[in-house]
Amino acid sequence: MNAGAMTYLQNVTVVLVGVITFILVFFYWKYAWERKKMPPGPFPLPIVGNFLNIQKDGLVPSLTKMARTYGPIYTVYFGTRPFVVLTGYQIIKEALVEMGDVFLNRGDLPFLGCIFNHAGLTFANGESWTYLRQFSLLTLRDFGMGKKSLEEPLQAEAQHLVNHFKSLNGQPFDPITNVICASTNIISILVIDKRFDYSDKKWMDTLADSRKAFHTVSSTWGQLYDTFPGIIQYLPGPHRKTFQLLKSLKDYVKESIKTHQKTLDPACPRDYIDCFLIRMNQEEKNLSTAFHVTNLIETVFDMFIGASEATAITIYFSLLMLIKYPELQDKVHEEIDQVIGQERAPKADDRNHMPYTNALLHEIQRISDVIPMGLIRSTTRDVTFHGYHIPKGTNVIPMLTTVLNDPSLFETPEKFNIKHFLDEEGKFKKNNGFMPFSAGKRACIAESLARLQLFIFITVILQNFTLKSIVDPNDLDISPTESGLENLPPTHKIKFIARS
Repeated sequence: MNAGAMTYLQNVTVVLVGVITFILVFFYWKYAWERKKMPPGPFPLPIVGNFLNIQKDGLVPSLTKMARTYGPIYTVYFGTRPFVVLTGYQIIKEALVEMGDVFLNRGDLPFLGCIFNHAGLTFANGESWTYLRQFSLLTLRDFGMGKKSLEEPLQAEAQHLVNHFKSLNGQPFDPITNVICASTNIISILVIDKRFDYSDKKWMDTLADSRKAFHTVSSTWGQLYDTFPGIIQYLPGPHRKTFQLLKSLKDYVKESIKTHQKTLDPACPRDYIDCFLIRMNQEEKNLSTAFHVTNLIETVFDMFIGASEATAITIYFSLLMLIKYPELQDKVHEEIDQVIGQERAPKADDRNHMPYTNALLHEIQRISDVIPMGLIRSTTRDVTFHGYHIPKGTNVIPMLTTVLNDPSLFETPEKFNIKHFLDEEGKFKKNNGFMPFSAGKRACIAESLARLQLFIFITVILQNFTLKSIVDPNDLDISPTESGLENLPPTHKIKFIARS
């Protein structure tokens, strides 16, 4: 190699070293400036942030464990983006309820943002979110959510499940897709005025694809996407298939909206979509309106996802808990026979007279912990919180799992214990730590529906069946297979043995 080439290589090396040094110095200067008054936390590496720390034990366990080192409020970096993590009942209650207007905005969720086109009720902020939430609450209530009038479709759908299970004559099978279909049928009746049959293969395949997609969202691939969105979105991997898996569900929503537009009668709205379209027509001249077709598509799509994921997964976890601990069924059977009998369907008022069943379902929701991190928030303004400065727009993770497992509120947080919701006299008791639907102004709008649906579905099933595992219950592992955005249950075959 001649002298000129050597000099060129040396100059290139010096430039590269200089550039890398500049990047490192700039990163640490930026980090030190950002962290000057923010909550403490593990020291981030350039580019990757605390990704390696988080992956050591898994996302949810790692974030929970860090609170023991850095305190109930700390900062962690996903790539180059800082996230403030809130843990424990008192801290999260103060943030989401007492200071709810400050921690009100939806945070930055790259993977889900792409799935939902950064639109709809879940991703709206500011006035758009206010208008969409108020409209959605009022409209869904008009069509029965939170009212006794919804009992009938819930009872009818539960009976469809029972009839399907009876047709199997006690043969073991995995009921997950049927449970998802039953759950989505309830929201479907409210939103598009339609019910799907379990024999509808195309729809069942659509739901199965949706479930596969959200396994990826909660997996390491989903965490990689949220940490390095600018890179991962262009790389091959399971995350690339997620959007295709969800395409058929979103296409169905789009086609339903088009059909509604063609058949709309403003004087006689049939469902949520009709009401939204009427509001769209009323505000067509308002250029800043939240009522446009993109928000309609993503809001309806989100409602289906909520029913197929959070609600259905909770019901499925309940079935797994009942075959894991069969002694629980005996007590629920006894309470059903005493309060309801076999001649009528369960109704909402029965919860007040069935303390054991009510407590059992609360404890199942607590222990299943389906949405352990809630959905990420962000601050609407600069705020000083417990002595720490949190700038406007900072992403905030309310670790709901630390509320559901707060030892100051639950005697044995790591173990299933129905006494968390039963007093010494066997009466149902409320617990402030019951927060699976989040809290404050941005809590789940369908909480009342989800809780009633869980009660009626499980009670109707146990009114008609004894559930059995195909393996020894002691050997049955019902630990989540993924723990990220969701805690996702394993799949198991269950025997539905008709009660005589």
